[in-house]
Amino acid sequence: MNPTPELSRRRLLRMLGAAPMLPIAGVAGASLLSACGGDNDAVADVLAPVAPVATLGSVTFSSMAAPTLANAAAMATTTVGSTMSVNFSDSSKLDFKLAYQAFFITGDAVPNGSGGTTLAGGYYNIRNQPIVDTTVPGKERQFFSDAPDGTSLLSVPNASVPGVKGKPVFAVVQFEYATFAQDGKTGMYGRLPSPIGVLTLDQDQATGKLTLVKYHNVDTSSVEGLWITCGASLSPWGTHLSSEEYEPNAFTAAGDAQFKAFSKNLYGNETTANPYNYGHMPEVTVNPDGSASIKKHYCMGRISHELVQVMPDQRTVLMGDDATNSGYFVFVADKEKDLSSGTLYVAKVGAGFSLDPSASAAPLSWMKLGSATSAEIRALAASLKPLDIMDVRTTDPQDPTFTKVAANGAIEWIKLKPGMEKAAAFLETHRYAALIGASMGFTKMEGTTVNAKDKIAYSALQNCQSSMVAGNALNVPGNGVSIPKAVNAGAVMALRLAGGQKDTSGGTIASEWMPVDLKALLTGEDIAADALGNTANPDRIGNPDNLKFSEKMRTLFIGEDSGQHVNNFLWAYNVDTKVLSRVMSIPAGGESTGLHAVDELNGWTYIMSNFQHAGDWGGIHNVVKPVLDPLVRANYKDKFGAAVGYLTAELSQTKLAKA
Repeated sequence: MNPTPELSRRRLLRMLGAAPMLPIAGVAGASLLSACGGDNDAVADVLAPVAPVATLGSVTFSSMAAPTLANAAAMATTTVGSTMSVNFSDSSKLDFKLAYQAFFITGDAVPNGSGGTTLAGGYYNIRNQPIVDTTVPGKERQFFSDAPDGTSLLSVPNASVPGVKGKPVFAVVQFEYATFAQDGKTGMYGRLPSPIGVLTLDQDQATGKLTLVKYHNVDTSSVEGLWITCGASLSPWGTHLSSEEYEPNAFTAAGDAQFKAFSKNLYGNETTANPYNYGHMPEVTVNPDGSASIKKHYCMGRISHELVQVMPDQRTVLMGDDATNSGYFVFVADKEKDLSSGTLYVAKVGAGFSLDPSASAAPLSWMKLGSATSAEIRALAASLKPLDIMDVRTTDPQDPTFTKVAANGAIEWIKLKPGMEKAAAFLETHRYAALIGASMGFTKMEGTTVNAKDKIAYSALQNCQSSMVAGNALNVPGNGVSIPKAVNAGAVMALRLAGGQKDTSGGTIASEWMPVDLKALLTGEDIAADALGNTANPDRIGNPDNLKFSEKMRTLFIGEDSGQHVNNFLWAYNVDTKVLSRVMSIPAGGESTGLHAVDELNGWTYIMSNFQHAGDWGGIHNVVKPVLDPLVRANYKDKFGAAVGYLTAELSQTKLAKA
């Protein structure tokens, strides 16, 4: 016998109370009421918390098909065709159809909280004045980014912002770069100081919907501006941990056109910017009124900072290093919730490294680079010149006091100046790590995240090529990182975490969350170009970048930065069932960024996702470009705009267990 409508309704209420609830789409009310068997009840009543009758069993995602030219419009925008299924211990089930909701497209005029508007993703100089694009005479306008990236969704105690009717929550969004000036010819990558915005969002307590109320541009003048901010993460104490990617080469910066343009746009001249002020770890703290402050941690290594992950001890930080000849770096802070002082380590990879997921893990050991405070390294950055720290040659000096290394994708010969170990460790981190024999052999090490329950960290290698491949000029024999051939489509690695570790000098590492070994979890597959142009198997990951793990869903979310998939994808990988599901497709030529999984915020679950540089055509797009280019231009401000937003859900099917 079927349960009565009222009993079904009661059971559904309890299921909803136990489910990870994504924000409900606008038509969800009718679906919910229909599933309940009711007809006139308010949505708020349907969503009221009720003690669960069954425990959460699992969350799974169906896999959508990759879009094709049969539906060209779907290739030219964010397309979501996945269903999230929430399964319970009593065999009950809820299916949610997923969709994408944008807060804005960069370049939109958005509310500034004072009755006016500001430019979403707009660029500002050191005096917080708009930086103006003058490349098209008569059409001068403020530069704005087409590359929104790292995003953190958070709440702040005692938050109060005018215009919020529900509960105020905040999203910190950073903007990596602008691809071109408006003339479409002048490349702007790395030539503008990266902005960070704080979005005040009104959270509807009945539906979880987020509505933009205020956009605040963070003043970064106290940290000398920001350089190429890429991935980001939310710290356990509620701050936004940013990044500065591809640290500028201090030895060549004075003559580097990119860095000189950055300095001119930031300071008004080409010589003021000091390269040693960039390549660090910025941290943004949001205030109750939706404004924010920022600081940089100079003691976490000057590397190609990507998405970092603070472990549950609130001290140990595993860092992505998005460079060629990159390495695994871990920072262990002296105090919880305080990254301003601590010890920096770099990994040595033992025997057995492989990209075969069935292979055994390769052991990791840790070399201590040094201990420092942010303040003392910032002082060194201000007082030292590169040649004060080390001598670097790009051709063999035929001098045995120099050591040949592979660093930052180049062969160099290095000699450390006497007494400069600490300065080298924290200001020339890549070169110093290579000098002391660390395993600096990875390529494009991107996002990191942690599965706290299983004590496993995950790390994305966007590409596995050049310095990772045996026989390549950049591969260092004996450093533990060597594969027989390139896997250009990349891999996601799993790192087992444990305590009781000692560094290679015998010193105790004061952390219970140090990576102890490394093995492949998922790999991409290089293929000959298919009919659409893909050079990586579209049904497997391709060039993974952003990673975020949801403890409640037991799901690893993977965002792609692929030059091998015609459309980049957002994937969901269930670590228990080992099922990989395609959740969303990014506009062709764009990159999946801003990934952030929030298990609970005032009772709601969020999957944040952005994209950048839609229509950034490469050779793989030759088949689709003639059709898609006009569509992408129409959707995203002639390719100058990109979306910042999140996934929503609509209850589409309910299966209730028998009463």
